Order: sequence, then structure tokens, then C-alpha cells
Amino acid sequence: MPHPRNPGVPLDVEWVEGSVVNLPSAVRRAATHKTRRSIKKEWQAAWLLRAVTCIDLTTLAGDDTETNVQRLCFKAKKPIRPDLVKALGVEDKKITTGAICVYPSRVAEARKALGDSGIPIASVAAGFPAGQTPLPLRLEEIRYAVAEGATEIDIVLTRPLVLGCKWAELYDEVKQMRTACGDAHLKTILATGECATLTNVYKASLVCMMAGADVIKTSTGKEAVNATFPVALTMVRAIREYHQKTGFKVGFKPAGGIRAAKDALSWLALMKEELGDEWTKPDLFRIGASSLLTDVERQLFHHVTGTYAAAHKFAMS
Repeated sequence: MPHPRNPGVPLDVEWVEGSVVNLPSAVRRAATHKTRRSIKKEWQAAWLLRAVTCIDLTTLAGDDTETNVQRLCFKAKKPIRPDLVKALGVEDKKITTGAICVYPSRVAEARKALGDSGIPIASVAAGFPAGQTPLPLRLEEIRYAVAEGATEIDIVLTRPLVLGCKWAELYDEVKQMRTACGDAHLKTILATGECATLTNVYKASLVCMMAGADVIKTSTGKEAVNATFPVALTMVRAIREYHQKTGFKVGFKPAGGIRAAKDALSWLALMKEELGDEWTKPDLFRIGASSLLTDVERQLFHHVTGTYAAAHKFAMS
């Protein structure tokens, strides 16, 4: 991430408590977003390639093995079929995914598989996905993942603190997690589907940023409701306000249920409209996904050949 990290600021309870989200307005703005933008032809191909560079290619399954991780890392290094890369004339861009994301126990395998590629290794931690383990254990899990080679840590918030509006306790927890990360970048997962209201989502976003989060993320992908546009709009508006008041830039990562290439384009358009071009690049924007890349490849194949290919024509991730 070439921009300076967000160092955080002292907790401003008055700012947090005074924040209110207008639910009907947020829902209405989100509902019209996808209907107002259409990107076609070579511009669509270019934006799809940008989307690839923003993907956190993820495997977070109970049956993950070293083989799964090796395959994931191979795909991260070469996310688009070589013949398509050549046909699109982007060999010199050396396109990779934004990062790979695994469990802490698989970080060392990912580090070995990625070698000197420079692709960041993200690890979930802090009792993912529920965050219900004791704080000392969650902090130790973060330190373990960093020691294994993780360069980014995706932590989960303690949802009861959000639901109980215990903002000082939440701030203290996230601040301790930021310290445990050391030089690794901290991405805080709000698990928005379990935060009850958009106002809670906005307030939790502010608290995480004040505590030093480098990125705020919608979901674990394990909740019943994951990345939605009303939630995204709420979070990016919080990022915008925080940047306006403090001068510090914080990234955004939607995750969970993002599978279609057209959805990736909508997410990029939202970032451009709400935050600007800087937030359409991988240092400030990521998409947490496992199956999205295949559909992006299919759309690029169609752009090059005029026909669609079946999913099995592309390497698995």
C-alpha cells in the first residue's frame, strides 16, 4: 500500500454517537446505482482487468490442504489465461490478484508457493468468523499469522460490543489488534449482517478507523447477509467523512456473495463515484471472492473471441 498507513486517532465518542444513517435514502441510492452505469466493449475489458488486480483470492474451507493453497497461489500469480493476456495486449502489465487469503495455519504454505512474486498474503484471525474467543487468544492468533508470513490480517469484530454500543471497548480491542499486527496491514471485518442497523455499521466503521484500521471490510462470507450495496454505501461514506476530517485514507473490502463480473464492475463504479479513482486500485480497494475470477475470465474470453466458454475451460482457483 503506497499511501501512508492510517495511524488512527483518539476515540471521539461525540462524533460516533452523533452519526445517524437515513435508511430510506441509503436504500434508494443503492437501488439505483446498478441501473445507472453500463460499461461496454474495450472499456469493460479494461475495468475487468482492474477488478482482477483488486481480488483477494480466497479459500477458507474446513477441508483446505496444502494442495488447495498451492493451486490458489498459482492462480493468483497467473489469474488470466496466457492466450487472453496476449490477445488483450497486456503482457507487460504482469497482472496478478491483489492478494490471497487463507487461514493462519495455511500461511506458511502460501508463502512458500508464492515465492518472490510480491503478492500479499492475507490471513483471517481473531477468532474468525464468530470472534467469540477470549481476547488474549485472538491477539495471539494475529501474532502467529504475522510470524508465519502474513502481510495483511483480516480480523473480525466482537459483534456484542457493536450491538451494545460499547464503543470504547470496541476501540480498545481493535487498537490492541492493530498493535499485534505490527507492520502487517489490519483489515477489520464488521460482519454487517449481524450489526442490526446501518447506523451501527456507520458507527462501527468510524470506531475501527479511529483505532487504526487500514481497511474496513463488510463480511466474513459466513453470515446470512454479506456484501450489499446499502451497507457498502454506508461504509464508504464513513471512509469519506473520516478522510475529510483526519486526512487519513482507509481502504474498503466487500466480501461474500460476489460472483459475477458485472457485480465487480458495479463495485468499482461505486468506489469511483463515492471516493475517487484512488479507491479503484488494490492499495485502497479489494474484493473478497473465490469464484468471481472465473466469471471475469469468461467475460474477457467473450470480449476476445465473441463467444462464451464453459467454466471448466479455465484453471481452477
